[in-house]
Amino acid sequence: MGEEKWCGIPAEDIFSLFASDQDGLSNEEASIRLARDGYNEVSARKEHGPVYRFLKQFASPLIYLLLIAAVITLFLEKYADAVVIALVVLANAIIGFIQEGKAQHALESLSKLLVPEARVLRDGVSMVLPSRELVVGDVVLLEAGDRVPADLRLFYVKNLRADESILTGESVPVEKNTATITTGCVSFGDQKNVSFAGTLISQGQGRGIIVATGNDTQIGRISEFIRESKEISTPLLRKMARLSVILSVVIVVIAALTFAIGLLQGYDTIEVFMASVSLAVAAIPEGLPAVITISMAIGVNRMAARNTIIRTVPAVETLGSATVICTDKTGTLTRNQMTVTQVYAAGKFYTVTGAGYSPDGDFLLDGVKTDPLEDKALVETLRAGVLCNDASFKGMDSIDGDPTEGALLVSGLKAGKFYLPRKDVVPFEPEQRFMATLHEREDGSKVIYVKGSPEKLLQMCISQFDGHSLGPIDQEGVMMAAEQMASEALRVLAMAYREVPADTESIEAEDIGDLVFVGLQGMMDPPRDEVMESIAKCKTAGIRVIMITGDHLKTAYAIAKKIGIETEGALSGSDMETMSDEHLSERLDSVSVFARTSPEDKLRIVKLLQKKGEVVAVTGDGINDAPALKTADIGIAMGKTGTEVAKEASDMVLADDHFSSIVAAIEEGRDVYSKIQKIILWTLPTNGGQGLSIVFAVLLGMTLPLVPLQILWLNTVTAIGLGVPITMEPKERGILRRPPRPPKESILVPLINRRIVFVSLLIVAGAYLTFFLKLGRDGNLDAARTVALNTIVFFQIFYLFNSKSMYDYVYPDLISNKFMLLGIGIVILLQLLISYNATLNSIFSTAPLLAVDWLMIIVVSSTVFFLIEFEKYLYKRH
Repeated sequence: MGEEKWCGIPAEDIFSLFASDQDGLSNEEASIRLARDGYNEVSARKEHGPVYRFLKQFASPLIYLLLIAAVITLFLEKYADAVVIALVVLANAIIGFIQEGKAQHALESLSKLLVPEARVLRDGVSMVLPSRELVVGDVVLLEAGDRVPADLRLFYVKNLRADESILTGESVPVEKNTATITTGCVSFGDQKNVSFAGTLISQGQGRGIIVATGNDTQIGRISEFIRESKEISTPLLRKMARLSVILSVVIVVIAALTFAIGLLQGYDTIEVFMASVSLAVAAIPEGLPAVITISMAIGVNRMAARNTIIRTVPAVETLGSATVICTDKTGTLTRNQMTVTQVYAAGKFYTVTGAGYSPDGDFLLDGVKTDPLEDKALVETLRAGVLCNDASFKGMDSIDGDPTEGALLVSGLKAGKFYLPRKDVVPFEPEQRFMATLHEREDGSKVIYVKGSPEKLLQMCISQFDGHSLGPIDQEGVMMAAEQMASEALRVLAMAYREVPADTESIEAEDIGDLVFVGLQGMMDPPRDEVMESIAKCKTAGIRVIMITGDHLKTAYAIAKKIGIETEGALSGSDMETMSDEHLSERLDSVSVFARTSPEDKLRIVKLLQKKGEVVAVTGDGINDAPALKTADIGIAMGKTGTEVAKEASDMVLADDHFSSIVAAIEEGRDVYSKIQKIILWTLPTNGGQGLSIVFAVLLGMTLPLVPLQILWLNTVTAIGLGVPITMEPKERGILRRPPRPPKESILVPLINRRIVFVSLLIVAGAYLTFFLKLGRDGNLDAARTVALNTIVFFQIFYLFNSKSMYDYVYPDLISNKFMLLGIGIVILLQLLISYNATLNSIFSTAPLLAVDWLMIIVVSSTVFFLIEFEKYLYKRH
């Protein structure tokens, strides 16, 4: 039976239910029969061991082909080739293994919240027991500072408040009561008679009967969601996986055809087989995964400088492709610091400036700054809020105590200092809905200050202070003012006082009456200063922002409208409960505010958005956010206020908790993807040219212009030396003014496909031209292959300049990337080394070249630069 059922059953009926269920059983037998796994027994279930995760790095079609090539070359006693291929594969696997590990410790973090011991009442005896021994039906005793060990149906409370922020994300402690709820309890945020496991008792005392333990509790269900939430592949990984499959199929088919044609033409079996292996090695861009990983790692460092900590490298790119951001409200869009923004006194509305717990701010009347001390009714309203208060400052901008009382304390300090010694207090009780304090003035007179709900205090007031004198209370006017403030999503408290005899030393709840009403204070958790601008940037970037919160519907909607989230109304968790997936999916097209939601609701929204083809980013800081964080395409946790569970379930963490940092991360993510596209734009045509050089040689019955080891050298050296510098290119202008890429858009856009064909054929033509010219001139096969090798390298160097931009001319920024110039210099030095070093000559089948050979290589290979720039001219013209 879920908690939504327990809150609707009278406590005495639950006692009867469990008494009959356990009748005749000893405590030990009851434990065996009813105990769920205690929370301190919950531990992270390791998805897989390190060996499995390492082996998983080899699960790629491209890697399969390389491994097959390595085995075959080893079998054919081509040891150098086999070792180089194996080293490339191993390096790629090590990089992937190091980057693995998302959310593996999420459940371990849950266990940190678990209660090792709890005080229970068994057989009329109070005792302390380990949590694992608690059973359904046990009575738990609660007091301030306790962490609740299981889900409890409360049957006794005294001024009991619980901090449920780890579940709901809301910072204000929840007032608990024992009243049976008969109107339905869909949202656990509204279940005032249930105390949830893992939450913290912040005030008062209480007793409750355990109705759920272990995985049956709300926090236990969240841990199950984390286990069941599947790891969602990122858009880039999905596209690279598809690309790998396509390349693998094409390479295998072409290699097989080459082998078959070679046999038909009478080639030696071993020779044509090695030619086919050479083709596979030439065409496989084995350096591509490493370069892409490096480019994303560079993005990680750049994001870290902008307060965004990346936990999984692919998250860098994924955020750049996000189409929807599902964000929590409290602490993410708002400050998580209650602030008084309006005060009603003597029939006038005052606006209070400033936000958070800083005492800096002014009072405005009709938009004009005013001295609050000139209105005595306003002064008394503020004084009551400060004196009838248990909060205190903890540092410059932190409050120790209830956030609501902290807001009242700060609003008073904005007007001045109010202090009177406190003599007695009537604590706030949910049943009485007010708090009262007795104070002594300097002249020895005594006064009671009271704060509470407007409805309750108006019943207790007999007059009203207008700043000059006492008069009849205008109940209708005060209630209209309270309703107007509440309609603006403000939490409203009324203030009153009463003069008492100087010999009064104590007060009781029954004594609080015949009060003088002085005013109302309305407070809210204000939006962060930078949020409106950040949401505007998201709109410009084509990214939709959706608010999903555990707060009340009116509050969430008002905040959303204030910060610029576009929405047609708002939906509550109760509304969603009655909707089918089809209906909710339809409403998701227009509704961007969801309130009083449960973890199941948030997870459902994320999955429906993904089903609609959206790339979903989810922000959050509480345990309640963890399942959605893990399921989303990218989960974003708050670094300062986020729980460890949320951080472990996320892909990235905001070090400053600022929503604006997400916009910066989006910009970096888009830049990373743009550079990855350029890497592919440069890599695939050059690898294609190497592969085609082998195909044409077999088809035409010619000598291979390159041997397999030379091709591996080419792929490895140029991929690192020439591919990595592309990632150092400056950001393209206007990158945030573009719409998000369509999630289904192929990474091989039409331009890249055209370049693959054109540049590959151009490289093949140039390599064969220089190969045959050199071979015809001096008949040295190794020298001819060295010329072909260097021709292809210089083709790649010149084409690298073209790849600085996919569509724009590169002349203005030809030497803007100093890292690219450095990479080119290193590659040229390595080519000189492999061409002139005797040891490398013997290993790689190369030979020294003449000056005229280098001139020929440069003239032929430079043609690609001018032809591609001319192609850009034609593209722009047409």
